[in-house]
Parts: sequence; C-alpha cells; structure tokens
Amino acid sequence: MKKWKQYTSKEIKPAGWLKKQLEIQAEGLSGNLDKVWRDVRDSKWIGGDAEGWERVPYWLDGFIPLAYLLEDDDMISRAKKYINAIVSSQREDGWICPCEEGQKAEYDSWAVLLITKVLTVYYECSNEEHILDVIYKTLKNYYDLLSSGKIKLFDWGAYRWYEGFVAINLIYDKYPEEWLQDLARLLKTQGTNYNDKMELWKRPLNQWTLDTHIVNLAMMLKSEAVSCDILKESYTNNVDRLYEILYRYNSTSVGLFTGDECLSGLSPIQGTELCAVVEQMYSYELLYAYTGDKKWAERLEQIAFNALPATISDDMWSHQYVQMSNQIACQKFPGRSVFRTNGQEAHLFGLEPNYGCCTANFNQGWPKFALSAFMHDDNTVINVIPVPSVLKTDDKQIILKTDYPFENSFQYTIKADRPFVFKIRIPSFAKRLIVNGEKTTAEELTFEIAAGEHREIVLSY
Repeated sequence: MKKWKQYTSKEIKPAGWLKKQLEIQAEGLSGNLDKVWRDVRDSKWIGGDAEGWERVPYWLDGFIPLAYLLEDDDMISRAKKYINAIVSSQREDGWICPCEEGQKAEYDSWAVLLITKVLTVYYECSNEEHILDVIYKTLKNYYDLLSSGKIKLFDWGAYRWYEGFVAINLIYDKYPEEWLQDLARLLKTQGTNYNDKMELWKRPLNQWTLDTHIVNLAMMLKSEAVSCDILKESYTNNVDRLYEILYRYNSTSVGLFTGDECLSGLSPIQGTELCAVVEQMYSYELLYAYTGDKKWAERLEQIAFNALPATISDDMWSHQYVQMSNQIACQKFPGRSVFRTNGQEAHLFGLEPNYGCCTANFNQGWPKFALSAFMHDDNTVINVIPVPSVLKTDDKQIILKTDYPFENSFQYTIKADRPFVFKIRIPSFAKRLIVNGEKTTAEELTFEIAAGEHREIVLSY
C-alpha cells in the first residue's frame, strides 16, 4: 500500500537553515557522543564493557544519516567503525546483539528490532550490499529463536514489535521468502495489541506502565501502516482511532502527547519525553509515506518547528528529558515533582538528564526530517516538507530555496533529462496561494516537466 518511496541521503541534501541546523548538531552532542559518553564510547556493541542494549543503536540511528547528509568524511568513517564492529561480532547462527549465549531468553530483544532498523538506515545511506546479508541473517536467526520458543517477546520488545518491520519490509522486497511473513505474524501475535489499551489513556494513572509509556505510543502510531502489507491485511486507518483518544485526553499546544514518562493528561505543566518527540516525528514521516494523507505531514511540521527546537539547547550540546508547554524556569522542583512518573530534575538541560535514552536517541529528529523533504513513486516526485533542500538523481534536479517556516515563499529550480510529474503539497492553512504570479486554490499542485526542460516555479501563501 506504500504510496510514496523515500529518497536516500545521496539524493537529498539539506540547504539553508536546515543544513546549518544539521551542522550545529554535528558539532554538538550528536556528532561527538562517541568521544565523550561512556555508554557509546565503551559499549559492549563494540567490545567494551558499557551498556549493550539500546543506546549505541539509538545513537547510530541519527548519527548515520547525519554523517551522510553532510558528506562528512570523519563522521562517515566513525559510523563505519561502529557498524563494522557490530557486523564482525555477528555469530555464525546470525545472532548479533552483545549478550552471552545462555542469556538470550532473558535479553529483551527490543535490541534486535532496533539494530535491524539501524542496519537498514546504514544500508540505505552507504549502499554497501553486504549489509543486506547481515540483516537477512539477523532476522532469520530471530525467526528461528521465536518460532522454536527459545525466546519470546516481552517488556519493551512486546510493546515495540512493529519497529522490526522497517528491516523486514526491506528484506522481503529483496527476498520474498515465506519465513519473513511468518516472522511478521509471530511479532504481531506476541506483540501488544494497543486497541485493548485505549481505555487506559483517558485519565492519568499516576503510575509507570508500558501500556501508557509515551515513547511506545509515539512509535505505535505507524504500526498498522508498516505491517499490513507483509501480513496481507487490509489497511483500516486504525491510527485515527488511536490518535483521537490520545489527542483528546493528552494533547499539548505543540501537537505532542504528554508523557512524563507515561500519559499525563491535559495540564500544560506535564512534560513530554524527548524520545517521544523524535519517534512521533518518525511515525508521521512513515504514515505520510504509506498513506499520502497530508494531515501527517502537517502534524510532522508542527512538532518539528515547535517541540523539537524547544527541548534542545541552541548549540545542541544539551537537552531536556521532558519538556513542558508552559515551563517558566529550568531549575529543580522544590519538594515533590509535578511530573507523574519522573523525578524533580527531568526538565533540566544536561548530558543525561533523568535517563540516557534521549541522549542517544534525540539526534534522529532533524536528519530523518530532512530526508522527508521529497518523496517519489514511479515517475512522480512530491515535495512533502518545503524546507530548503536539493534533490538530485540521475535524471533530475530540484533546488528549493526558502526560509520556510519563517517565510511562506518558495522558489523551485528544476532541471530534467527525462519527463516526470512534480507535485507540491499545499498545507491546509494556506489561504492566499500565488503560483508564478497567479492566484489559485489547490490542496496540491501538479506540474508536467518535459525532458530537457529548465523550469522555475515561484509560489507563496
């Protein structure tokens, strides 16, 4: 059902303020975490003795596309160093995570789902063909273990079962083998059914539960979209039901859901975990790619332009664990925390405020957002997010000059060696649309670009 395909970091390059934002990120914590933070620098993933579960994969998930978008040779070589270390430690049977052989049953295999997603990102950026074999072997081993009952989903893995479909879908496209469909069914069967949890979202529970954990829910939004094809299920748009309950009872002014760490109601003094910000963005990027529904692109913009910048310092060397809509000071709460399941300092800026998952994970936000600027299908290209960027493929180039969202004006310079259809998504708030000097009303603009044509399109709203 996937409507739009995503371009790679080789084909899309950031420009203008967006490129500057990525450069700041590269000069800040994201670009230096492997130098300054023990959980990445000395991780078990690369033969050290520090954390060997989600933190290195989380960091690589954003660091890899950041390095390739900026074409930074040093960062690319450091990404390769980590990937090579992980790949070289893969066992003969395909197991890839850093845990002892006898501990697999107790090792939460959320890490397997996450590292296959990271390897997919690396393959798409580097185009190194041997990575496909690594992912294939990892998934096949995972299937063998799950189908034999030697391991099963529990805790985080059970609540994030759909994250593995990023890699499963890639491998199934290359090798449409039946066991991949069986693996998909196993994951869904052993995974959490969020339709059964919606009643729990209607009022804050004031206790920590996986059922209401905000990052699980931010990830969950894309679950039907990424899984329905390989499961041979009809897409029912179930996300609208899930979103409606979450938004009605837990929304914020910037489009997030409250969660400090778990769903926290409608009060603007409740927080939202930074991991949830970037995971909600990623869910919306995939929801738009799969459905083509413009509301997901608009919701993506709202979070990217409001929530993400608010919770990271200007130099991107520090961040909050949770942000609040009406926070008036960054200081420790005196006495009891106002957060329902976080401590007194979760809203402060630092290296590892409250918990380190966000330290590793926040850096996927801007790079993956940049990669969502343009998408394509067959002979059609669509500008999804109108941020300054350049799309260049073998037969076309589109340069978008704009200061959006600071100004609503856009200049497209298009060169084509072959004919193609170019579409521009127009947001619902655009009331005075002007295209090449002419007023018009449209929810989407469509242009037929001829072979050899050099065209300028200027619009504002």
